[in-house]
Amino acid sequence: MSTLPWLHPDRVALLEKGLRERIMILDGGMGTMLQGHQLDESGYRGDRFSAGHDSHHEHDHPGECDLKGNNDLLLLSQPEIIRGVHEAYLRAGADFIETNTFNATRVSQADYHLEHLVPELNREGARIAREACDAMTALTPDRPRFVIGVLGPTSRTASISPDVNDPGFRNVSFEELAANYTEAARALIEGGADTIMVETIFDTLNAKAALFALDQLFFVLGGRVPVMISGTITDRSGRTLSGQTAEAFYYSVSHIRPLSVGLNCALGAADLRPHVQTLANVADSFVSTHPNAGLPNAFGEYDETPEQMADVIAGFARDGLLNIVGGCCGTTPAHIEAIANAVQPYAPRAWSKDTASAA
Repeated sequence: MSTLPWLHPDRVALLEKGLRERIMILDGGMGTMLQGHQLDESGYRGDRFSAGHDSHHEHDHPGECDLKGNNDLLLLSQPEIIRGVHEAYLRAGADFIETNTFNATRVSQADYHLEHLVPELNREGARIAREACDAMTALTPDRPRFVIGVLGPTSRTASISPDVNDPGFRNVSFEELAANYTEAARALIEGGADTIMVETIFDTLNAKAALFALDQLFFVLGGRVPVMISGTITDRSGRTLSGQTAEAFYYSVSHIRPLSVGLNCALGAADLRPHVQTLANVADSFVSTHPNAGLPNAFGEYDETPEQMADVIAGFARDGLLNIVGGCCGTTPAHIEAIANAVQPYAPRAWSKDTASAA
């Protein structure tokens, strides 16, 4: 492991120790919490991006499009809100905090003409999460908290044409995706992320671009951070959008020697269970899951209560399927607290390979 200042081998050792000892807790939905603030356009812009604001940052407030809905931008316009969400999940029992950088790539920020902010978004995302985790660790030094730098799937897919009339057409290339992920990942590491998670993977080719980018970046940096991978089964067919089963997905990404492989989003815990079971059977790494709070209702909302979700996930833990668990869409600190309490009595999933080689 490199001694570069933004790589932290001491925290990696603590992370591995925690994973060997207990089921560790991931945080819950960021978007779910942000919806509660009911921010309008001015709320998303804040002072820095408001019209007429005297800023030293070039192109900070483009007028050609609305910024409402760009949750990543809140890292710069409303950082106190993002930190408050992180702190709420830490108080609920989270060991891991995910950075609010799901769409902090040039491909995704192009929708808002804010590509130039990508390095700053990722550095600030990691920094804010780092500060929240360090503050909680200071209160409970025997239980350190860890920052996961999030690389989302982007708004494009390398495997599937967006034009039904032209199946061979692609609106993004492998090389473009790799460049996007390299830029974002470097800034996340510089900002203080302990690990990088490539998450909500619906297209394995996108994920492979991210993993290629990380491999190249680690070579340039002269050191690596642990890599976590989480795919998404898009419906009850049991496959990703690009057509892979959970087992095929695992074997497609295992070459990176991930710290963990898991599944998140799209389905609730009950529907994800057989696919998590598959990963638990084949994965030569730790296994994670952070499901939605059930399936969305007719209004796109999630109705599964903390108690209902925790009861299902307790079965995962009881049967030895889990090392890391949290929540995705529709989950709140109440869900995470209930899940943490439900899995606490159970030992983490055991696997044979020396954990040191996974990081």
